[in-house]
Order: sequence, then structure tokens, then C-alpha cells
Amino acid sequence: MTSEPDDSPTEEVVLPPLQLHDPLPAVVDDAQALQRVLDALRHGTGPVAIDAERASGYRYSQRAYLIQLRREGAGTALVDPIAFEDLHELDDVLAPTEWILHAATQDLPSLAEVGLRPRALFDTELAGRLLNLPRVGLAALVQDVYGMSLAKEHSAADWSRRPLPEPWLVYAALDVEPLVGLRNALEERLERAGKLEWAHEEFQALLHFAGPAVRTEPWRRTSGIHKVRGPRRLALVRALWEARDVIARERDVTPGRILNDAAIVTIARTAPASRQELRDLEVMRSRGARRYLDTWDSALAAARDLPESELPSNASSDADGPPPARAWPERNPEAAARLAAYRTALTAIAERHDLPLENLLTPDILRRLAWDATVAPDRDAVAAFLTDRGARPWQVALTAQALAEALRAL
Repeated sequence: MTSEPDDSPTEEVVLPPLQLHDPLPAVVDDAQALQRVLDALRHGTGPVAIDAERASGYRYSQRAYLIQLRREGAGTALVDPIAFEDLHELDDVLAPTEWILHAATQDLPSLAEVGLRPRALFDTELAGRLLNLPRVGLAALVQDVYGMSLAKEHSAADWSRRPLPEPWLVYAALDVEPLVGLRNALEERLERAGKLEWAHEEFQALLHFAGPAVRTEPWRRTSGIHKVRGPRRLALVRALWEARDVIARERDVTPGRILNDAAIVTIARTAPASRQELRDLEVMRSRGARRYLDTWDSALAAARDLPESELPSNASSDADGPPPARAWPERNPEAAARLAAYRTALTAIAERHDLPLENLLTPDILRRLAWDATVAPDRDAVAAFLTDRGARPWQVALTAQALAEALRAL
């Protein structure tokens, strides 16, 4: 008898949720409680798992509103950094230990703001990238290593709220609960793959990470600004963005809650000639936008009165590197050819070593190399260029020769 094919839907496997091993600790918000945490951490063993919660969608600042720590033998601590003038005592205790973070570049600046700086670290997200895992979010790694699910429903919560709800605190504690185990499992995989030394070089470089580079023209990051044509209308974007930024900074509110980017772009494209025209725009009907109507009107008037010499150019002065690669075929076809040849060479190397292309060599360094016509087509010259721009020794060792050969072949 021939069996019929089974067309019934495949049931999704429901993984058990990760649970706290220890009772949820109270939030540390006074000196006495902090001393107890410091004593526990001193007597703990091994690395310290650390995470920080911000209120990015609600506040202007990127400060940490909760810091979570976990160490073997010390348990989990939830520290409210807002309750303390500084956390130098905690930094002293953590100084001899390795920190475990997930996506360290997200948390290091806000931790540094309260005086916490690692001397050694292990980044579980970056480790996952070097292993070329298909998904490297914390929940995905917990599923991969532990076979358990990790809910992330409070990741975008307003962590500046006080008191913090208990479900949020459980969520926060679970963010550090699995990190030590993840670190150990990923380190073992890196060693088996011959990538552990690469990871060490990457982690060492992260110790000096101080946040993204400060832009001289941050207003050009306005979403949708490509729709705005001409210097005068760009001046309107700049004026509105800068006025909004002053209000957001003073109120410590995320700028989009005062006037969103889409509204700025619409106003600039419409270019209202009077307060009444501005008021009549549909984007000004919300109470938040209309609350500062006089501010927007004054900013627009000032931009309208600017002399031609003070209008912004169409090109950003923030771009200290080459222009977007999509413009190269017309503007600089030789650079476009170099970039294509380099990408082909790097793709082969990345596939051979099972690496994401962007971790083999950052796109920014690659574009700069392709744009620069003065680099000689030999390994030493290419290696020096890559090193000067921050490539790690392991990246230079893997790529410099192939890039030089690609350049010679053009």
C-alpha cells in the first residue's frame, strides 16, 4: 500500500522559557545595599556578566537607568545608577575581572558615563558573528546553546520609569543570567574553529570603544532627507533639526517625540512662507508639534533670511571618507573597478574561513582603500593602509596579499 504524503502543517517546536535560577534581587539604590553587592562580587569567581538598560525611545540621553551584574558565587545584582553620584567603588571591584557583554558597543558608552570601564571583555554577539552563526541576538544564542527561549518584550521599555515594574526586573535579570554559559560555549567553538585569537584581538580593540564618531552635521541624518532638494530647503531641515535638538536636550526627551523626522522633511519640502501656512500643515496638527509652533516658525524665518553663502551644500562635510559607492561608476569608475575586484577577492576569503564579509574587513575600510588611487599594488603597502585605519592583525594577515593581487590584476 502506497502511503499518501503528509500535507499537515508542521507543528512549531515550543521551547521552554529560560527561568531565573535565583530569587529576583531587590534593586540596589542606596549605599548600604551597594556595599553588600560589592562584598559579594569580591568573593565571587570567574568573569562578570554585565548589561545596561537605557530609555532610548523616551529620553534624549543614552545614560544607563539600570545596570545588571552576575558572577559565579555572587548571584545577580540590579543596580540603579541614578541613585548614586558615581560608581567608582564598583569599578574598582570589577577592575581585575573579565566582563561578559552582549553587543558591547551598545552598552560601553553608557557604562563609561557612570565610571565603569572594562580592562578585559568577551562579547557574545561578536563571538557569534566570528562563528558566522545565522542569528546572533541574545535570544537566538540562548536558543542555540541552551535550547531555551528568552523573551525580549521589554527591550524598548522606558527604563527611566520609577519604580521599575517587577516583570521588567525579571527581564533585566534574565539578560545576564545566561551570559557566563554562553561565553564558555562560544569560546570553545571559537577555539575549535581556529578563531579564538581573532576574537581576542577584536575584544581587545573594544576596550577603547568610546561610542560612534561625533558628526559635525548630525542634522543630515534626518530620515528622508534625500527627498529634500536645494540648499535653501536643506537650510530649513537644519534649522528645524537644531531647534528640536535644543528642546529635546533641555527636556531629556527623545527628539522624535517632539517633532518627528517625517514632519521636518514635509515642512522643509513645503517651505511655508508664514506662521499661518506652517500651522495649517497636516503634520502640525498633533499637540506635540503645535506646542512649539513659535519655535519652528522662528527657526524657519531665520533659515529663509540666510544669505546664499551660509546655506548648506548638497554634500555633507561629515563625509571625511569617500562618497557613497553607488555614485562611483559615474564619478570615479577606476575606484568602482577596484572596489568590485576587492569585494570578489574578499568574498572568496570569507567563504573559505566561514566569516561574514563585514567582519573580515569593515565596509568603511574597504571603501577607503578602493577610493585611494595612491596605494601601491603590493602586500606591504596594502597592509600598512589597513593597519593605519584600524584593521586588526588577523584581518590584515588574511586579506592584504589577496587585495594587492586584485589591484595588480586591474
